[in-house]
Amino acid sequence: MKVMSSLLLLLLLLLLLLLSAPASPLEFRYHDNSEMEQYLLHVNASYPDITHLHSIGQSVRGQELWVLVLGRTPTRHTVGIPEFKYIANMHGNEVLGRVLLLQLIDHLVRGYRDNEPWSSRLLNSTRIHILPTMNPDGFDAADTHCLYSQGRFNFNGVDLNRNFPDAFAGRRRQQQPGDKKREVEVRAVIGWLRTESFVLSANLHGGALVASYPYDNSNGGSELVGGASVTPDNDVFVHLAKVYSFHHTSMHRGDSCHDSRPFLDGITNGYQWYPLPGGMQDYNYVWSQCLEVTLEVSCCKFPPVQQLPVLWRDNQRALLAFMQQVHLGVKGRVLDSSGVPVQNAVVEVKGRRNLCPFRSDQHGEYYRLLLPGNYTFTVTFPGHEVLTETLSVPYGPERFSALTHDFRLRRAAAPTSGPAPTPGPTLTCNSSAHLEGGGASNRPQWAGLAWCLALGAGLQALLH
Repeated sequence: MKVMSSLLLLLLLLLLLLLSAPASPLEFRYHDNSEMEQYLLHVNASYPDITHLHSIGQSVRGQELWVLVLGRTPTRHTVGIPEFKYIANMHGNEVLGRVLLLQLIDHLVRGYRDNEPWSSRLLNSTRIHILPTMNPDGFDAADTHCLYSQGRFNFNGVDLNRNFPDAFAGRRRQQQPGDKKREVEVRAVIGWLRTESFVLSANLHGGALVASYPYDNSNGGSELVGGASVTPDNDVFVHLAKVYSFHHTSMHRGDSCHDSRPFLDGITNGYQWYPLPGGMQDYNYVWSQCLEVTLEVSCCKFPPVQQLPVLWRDNQRALLAFMQQVHLGVKGRVLDSSGVPVQNAVVEVKGRRNLCPFRSDQHGEYYRLLLPGNYTFTVTFPGHEVLTETLSVPYGPERFSALTHDFRLRRAAAPTSGPAPTPGPTLTCNSSAHLEGGGASNRPQWAGLAWCLALGAGLQALLH
């Protein structure tokens, strides 16, 4: 019995040494879903102070949708720290994105471990969420053809990037964001957006080399300008797309893929490229006040393995620079007449009438990504006077912080809700369901000896 106990203790000590030892660089290859899971578990165990691993749901076939969170407080939101996310492999046969995000994780944690200033400043100022695959079932079904491989859809044969609620569908066709007819992967992402107040996001695809920005769809209304479907924040979206394209080795040239049309500066309005109903980036922007762009990161949907190191170098600077843009504009809290932060205060910027108005979250926080300039804000909250203030907004990314400004409201002489903006007649904003604020997932954490043993068994095969 004593021998058995000693062996078990020795095994646990060896496992702890394995987990705490610096890992070898992540190999450039296509890790399958099981290997990816093992790698994420290993990173979380090796860097518990700056990472948090949780699942936001499951695929049709029951595979976990793993998200790794990185930052100085990875398990919870911190007031003043913006939430950023990257999502990849939404189409199962577009696979470079998941490789890039795994390499990005490796790059971030190694930089932090080695006290690299760029990594420390980014992780100390930003809470970063990475979902390497939104469609693990599609990845399992994918083959390696460059353009026409199977695996795009989920296990039910549905294109996940056509399955989100659409702001332009009209009242009769528009379904509520939590509609049970939506695919489980889509519902998992929608549920995730309800638990975090994301500010900026990108969705990685393949098959072209371009940064595409909202809107992806239109119903022929005032948003349609010169063949593009233009958002109220079009200047910001163009800037964000250019940040990625010009930090990429060749995307900004706009003509890298021989089978694709040229794109000026390597960017495009989504609708102007082709109309796309039910897309994820429009949903993020309209209903979750998160500015998201779609990054097409490779001409080939399933690039040959030997090209992966070069493709990582092509995208590395762009991935980092884009994350830093979460510090554009202004951030702060809305406080009532007693100085208490309030939820659901409407925070509008003059000249930017959003389909669903931006509101403060459960912490009373608001974030508005804006280019440098002077902006007039109008803040509305029931029982308080409408507040109007003009702010001079500097360029925040280089300082890793947006301008911080709290709006202090005054109680109205008579109860009034103020002239709160109303969305268009065909849109149900349901904003309260999407503003529960930044918190950790309530799903159980996968830990314990069984997971540790599985991790130890698979680690050497994964990293060598």
